[in-house]
Parts: sequence; C-alpha cells; structure tokens
Amino acid sequence: MSLFRYYPSNPTKLDTELEKKIFIHSLLFPAAFVLLMWIVKLVEVTAGLDFTRYGIFPLHTDGLKGILLGPFIHADFSHLISNSLPFFILGFMLVYFYRRITYQIFFLLYILSGVSTWLIGREAWHIGASGVVYALAAFHFVSGIIRSDVRLLTLSVVVVFLYGGLVWGLLPIRPEISWEGHLSGAIWGVVLAFYYRRYTIRREKFDWEEEEDEEDSPDSDQETDESKSADSTSLHSVP
Repeated sequence: MSLFRYYPSNPTKLDTELEKKIFIHSLLFPAAFVLLMWIVKLVEVTAGLDFTRYGIFPLHTDGLKGILLGPFIHADFSHLISNSLPFFILGFMLVYFYRRITYQIFFLLYILSGVSTWLIGREAWHIGASGVVYALAAFHFVSGIIRSDVRLLTLSVVVVFLYGGLVWGLLPIRPEISWEGHLSGAIWGVVLAFYYRRYTIRREKFDWEEEEDEEDSPDSDQETDESKSADSTSLHSVP
C-alpha cells in the first residue's frame, strides 16, 4: 500500500495531504475494533444474553474459540470502558508508527496472547481485551526503549497512567482478574518488540536533540556547511 511507504515525520518528504491520510487511517482500525466491542456488549445487554462462554477456557477445546472472540466480550460496562481508551490509543500508535507491518504485528500479539492464556490460565472463562492491551503497551514501551524514541515512550507512559494499575494486573492479586491473560500479552509484547527492533521508524530530531549534538561536536557548524556543499512505530471476572 503506497500510503504506508510514506513517513510523515521525515522532513525531507513532507506531504500535507498524505500526512492527513495516514493520521485518519491510523484512527480507523482501533476505532472499528472498539466500536465492535461496544456493539457486542450492547447486543448482549439488550437481548438479555450472556456471551461469557465465548471467552477463553484454558485447556478445553470448547474454550479455543475464545482466542478469537474473547477480546470482544466484557463482564460489564466498567470493564469495557477501562479497555476501550487504552486500546484505541495503543492501536492508533501501532498503525501510525509501524505502517505496512501493523496488521502483522497486531495479529501475532492477538493470537499469541490468546493461545498463551489458553495454555496457562486457570479453569475459568477469560474474557476482555485487556490481554491485547497489555501486549500493545509492552510492545510500544519496550520498542521506545530499544529505539530511544521519545514519542513511543511518552505515549506508553500516558497509557499506563490512563489504564491504572497496569503493573499490578500482572500479579495474581485479585481472583476475578485474568492476570494470566495480562502476563501472556505483556510477555509477547516484549518478545515482538525485540523481534521487530530493526524495523525503522523515521523521524526528524527534536530541537533539544539537535542542541545536544551541537554541544557534543564543536565542529558541527563546519561539518554542516561541508555536507551542504557536497549535496545533501474474563478472566476479567471468574464466574
């Protein structure tokens, strides 16, 4: 897709129209996913149904379908709301920064976190998108560290504060919380962050980074002139 071969943060190839298209496209995928989560919950409530049994039930064949369906099912609206905003922000980041390999990364995080939950989880129905949220958060945070990318780190920290208790969710503290799903997602997020570490996220330097470079190199002005002349990324609840 030609749209994904353009990097809006590359100052030498700035294109305002493509910049807008990338931004809008980056909003569409997470918005559609979150909208589907809300539709599922509204149908469940209005029709008086219970979709819990479409979640993941570890080590049971009947629970395998939850690997695909579980993230769309939530215990209540509080559970749904707590997952919606973090997923939207992290999903936007994935599409905006990783472009052509976005869906490859997302598919792997989605499936691998679900499979791991099915393998290590307690015998209960594991539902909710929090496993995927943990996978995305870990992926972005570790990628930010590996790449020394301030944008990824900053946005990841914002999500941690928005999500609340992100670290505590990895521990078996509350029996109604699927810490196994959280842990599975976080582990795969870290693994894939290292696996895709060579994927380049181009960006222009921030002003403070340029100033630092100038301080480190007293001959920077001369080098710049020379270069010019040379040609110049449930269990939420256990029933």
